[in-house]
Amino acid sequence: MVQRIGSLNRKTRALFKKNYKEKGKRSTSEYFKELNQGEKVLIRREPSSTESQFHSRFNGKTGTIIGKRGKCYLVKVSDVKKEKELIIHPIHLKRIESNVIKNKAKA
Repeated sequence: MVQRIGSLNRKTRALFKKNYKEKGKRSTSEYFKELNQGEKVLIRREPSSTESQFHSRFNGKTGTIIGKRGKCYLVKVSDVKKEKELIIHPIHLKRIESNVIKNKAKA
């Protein structure tokens, strides 16, 4: 039987690499950011923090916040034909303004 080599972060070194100007620790406000249920968020992995990281397949996708579990948020994301729920730390989430979504729909 063939054994799987590596982990979930395999072959993602270039994908999650930061620009040299952005390197370093994040501010504490990013860790404790409050998000409301029903808000649209962009899922972007923060490589400096390993808390509640998600599979690299979901990096760059948008989702909707369903609820909260401890420090993390429950986010609903569509993956091909299925709706999936991810538990993600707020440092990996970025709030999307509704105007940005409307502009993307028009283009």
